[in-house]
Amino acid sequence: MEEQLAVQISDLTVAYQEKAVLWDVDLDVPQGILMAIVGPNGAGKTTLLKATLGLLPTAAGQVAIFGKPYVEQRRLVGYVPQRGSVDWDFPTSVLDVVMMGNYGKLGWVRRPGPTERKAAEAALEKVGMSDYAQRQISQLSGGQQQRTFLARALVQDAQIYFMDEPFQGVDATTERAIVELLKELRAAGKTVLAVHHDLQTVPEYFDWVTLLNVRRIASGPVAEVFTEDNLRATYGGRVSFLSAARKEAA
Repeated sequence: MEEQLAVQISDLTVAYQEKAVLWDVDLDVPQGILMAIVGPNGAGKTTLLKATLGLLPTAAGQVAIFGKPYVEQRRLVGYVPQRGSVDWDFPTSVLDVVMMGNYGKLGWVRRPGPTERKAAEAALEKVGMSDYAQRQISQLSGGQQQRTFLARALVQDAQIYFMDEPFQGVDATTERAIVELLKELRAAGKTVLAVHHDLQTVPEYFDWVTLLNVRRIASGPVAEVFTEDNLRATYGGRVSFLSAARKEAA
């Protein structure tokens, strides 16, 4: 019996003012992989994540999570948005932000209790943020903000994680910590789709890759898909930096 796909996207099209931002995208994502979504600026990478999660209206297409519509499977999905999309001046503590990851399981009526607090504290410890639990989020560095987001996603205990530029603007120590966390998620059978901009690290951090430029150019295991021809097709020939990235995959 064939294993059920974690994510299945069919004919997904998103348009702004009649201009297609994503066009007729098909994507099959197996369970238990780390997938990078890469492409040039304006390729529709963030749009793909948001449309899949129902955060943007679509002109056409369907999304299935483990074979069912996303609205029926929300609890199986965790989302780490771009840091720049969040109001970091909002007066709340790191622990409170992480505990918000419980609301998918609790609903908005039930308040988090001792069990949820313990889960949030364990997640903070996992990302190295225990000492910052009571700190206001406005006082965090970029790397600390990203670790807080990751802890919130861990509390959700999702099966599939969508991450939008998880390595953006973080220091080397945080980057290594995130990589280790991703590998732990994969080892636990979880699936991760991450928008990623650094081609050099794709072969090191991920085992699958989707190359996107409004349309899906290619998708599959890094060893098969991360080729110079596919990268040229994705980046329109702007590939002076791509040979080194391709060598990393060899």
